[in-house]
Amino acid sequence: MKTFLTAAICGLLVSSSSAFAACTQTDLAKKGADLEKAAAAYTQRNPDKAADLNAKLEAIGNKIQAGVKLDELCKAYDELISSLK
Repeated sequence: MKTFLTAAICGLLVSSSSAFAACTQTDLAKKGADLEKAAAAYTQRNPDKAADLNAKLEAIGNKIQAGVKLDELCKAYDELISSLK
């Protein structure tokens, strides 16, 4: 499960490419690392909710595919991280 989450988060980071936003690629990468840690801890505590977490990660992936700006992605990451704690 952790490998899947890591791959999903890395895929999200690599596929975003907006250059002019308050949230930078560096910010998003840090949030991605924070999300990876929070997701791993969350799935350890709640393995039965992993499918729900995957759906939330997929929703962020859909935002990236739709061309959402980096600051919106940072906000989505922050919200998901907060919900996992």
